[in-house]
Amino acid sequence: MLPALKSKSHRPKSKRSTPILLLLILAWSIAAAWILAMATHAQPANTIDAVPQRYQLGQELYLENCATCHIAVPPAVLPVQTWQRLLQDTQHYGVQIKPLVDPPRILVWNYLRFASRPLNQDEEIPYRIANSRYFKALHPRVKLPKPTHLSSCVTCHPSANAFNFRSLTPEWENSQ
Repeated sequence: MLPALKSKSHRPKSKRSTPILLLLILAWSIAAAWILAMATHAQPANTIDAVPQRYQLGQELYLENCATCHIAVPPAVLPVQTWQRLLQDTQHYGVQIKPLVDPPRILVWNYLRFASRPLNQDEEIPYRIANSRYFKALHPRVKLPKPTHLSSCVTCHPSANAFNFRSLTPEWENSQ
């Protein structure tokens, strides 16, 4: 008599493939979440400082409204009080402009207030960039042209038109 054959159940290899499948799903989910996070928290072109999401629309409106006529100045180079005056002044450096109205004005103001710094108590409000101590502090070894114009920023910052003040021309690259 032949011994009875034990029937081997043909189990699918699901016990082995289930953890692998779960690991693949987990890896895909992490990659997708990382890509989504990078896309939703991306900064506009090479901004000087990180801008929290709640101020990003204000920054976009600032760039749309200011960089269409001249180089958009990083808010940190002028004090809060200068920006406040500029937002309220219809005579923008001798040119009649249409002032921003709410709600865009409030969004731009919140961004500028966040990204700039206050004056010292005894300081006068600088209306020109060359008179700002913040601007001077950022350019300690730069002999600035007189008068200083926003268009002269491109001399050292070739990507200033794209709001990128981090990249410098080769002669200034290693001057820090």
